[in-house]
Amino acid sequence: MKRILFLLIIEAISYQLFGQGLTLDKCHELALQNFPLIKQKELLVKSKDYSVANAHSGFLPQFTIIGQATYQSEVTKVPISFPGVDIQPLSKDQYRVYGEVNQALYDGGTIKQQSAIAEANAKVEDQRVEVELYKVKERINQLYFGILMADAQLNQIGLLKKDLQTSLNKTEAAIQNGTSFKSNADILKAELLKADQRAIEMKSLRTAYIDMLSYFINQKIGEETVFDNPAVLTFQETSAISRPELLLYNSQASLLEAQYKSAQTRNLPRFNLFLQGGYGRPGLNALLNDFAGYYIGGLRFNWNLSGLYNANRDKQLLNLNVQQLNYQKETFLFNTHLQLKQQSQEVMKLAKLIEVDDKIVALRSNISSTAKAQHENGVISTNDLLRELNAEDQAKQNRLLHQIQLQLSQYAYQNISGN
Repeated sequence: MKRILFLLIIEAISYQLFGQGLTLDKCHELALQNFPLIKQKELLVKSKDYSVANAHSGFLPQFTIIGQATYQSEVTKVPISFPGVDIQPLSKDQYRVYGEVNQALYDGGTIKQQSAIAEANAKVEDQRVEVELYKVKERINQLYFGILMADAQLNQIGLLKKDLQTSLNKTEAAIQNGTSFKSNADILKAELLKADQRAIEMKSLRTAYIDMLSYFINQKIGEETVFDNPAVLTFQETSAISRPELLLYNSQASLLEAQYKSAQTRNLPRFNLFLQGGYGRPGLNALLNDFAGYYIGGLRFNWNLSGLYNANRDKQLLNLNVQQLNYQKETFLFNTHLQLKQQSQEVMKLAKLIEVDDKIVALRSNISSTAKAQHENGVISTNDLLRELNAEDQAKQNRLLHQIQLQLSQYAYQNISGN
């Protein structure tokens, strides 16, 4: 019962969402929400927070516990003897366990740069996800306009069937009056069946598109759903590119810079306070051969100068990596501008084809109207009529195809530019 109620709720929600109509923008929104990669963005945010928190923990006191037991071949001895004074040598087996607390005062900016690397790396990974999500829009466009194309062609097939049925009705009436042959009616019936076949193929294709779109947006789409025709875009050529790939290149450059600065911190001095307390034999008094507790504290200074050997090469390596990244960016921009030029030509070509389509459809409609009248008067045969009807239908199908392709091309141009 719970499962049935759940399904009914889903059906009700789906009807509220899509019962009146479904838009392209809504499909984009739902597809992005449902795409598995969107969940990765949440994980990236959490991962970045943990990485930054781990880096900042370097400002907290650092605790270390160390224990050791050793045996040595020789120990320090006092080579002087005094009457009545017996100085016992240290034991060769020695033991020590101690803890140490270090508090960084100045670390050369290492912790700060580790946090910067975590932030920059998170931006790079997040932008990689944005690049992949951006590709989803093009796939949704293909499916959505594919459904619109199927709907338009089904509508045109319906108009053709209506014309064929009208001619069939008149032919059957003429047969009853003895002014036409039964074979003429059979020819028209065969064409109606061929139109039915085309409708079956187109409905099957539409269903396939709907199933794929439903999977993308994770919502059930009914066969009766009306797909709103997207707004007609005003085509205008542009050289501006606003793709997420550009932000990815910028993020990668920031990451390279953060990594270089982090490497440079190795060459800076470090200061920290420390406190060490322990228990062992011997203690701080090296002449007392007994277990004793002890402590020591102070300021520690450390400066590793060996990193200076590679400082110049590190800078050169950064420059090479940045140049390589810039070349990748330039290559992407080159290819994108090339795609825009190709898509622009496609848009202009389709616009011109539609202008010619309008003229062809007008002429074919006039020819078909004349052919219908001639067929009714017995001037032309049924095959002649069908030839003209099919020619008109083909002209209208071509116009529908070019109109949908034009819209798709306009949206593709927008998608390529990122605007």
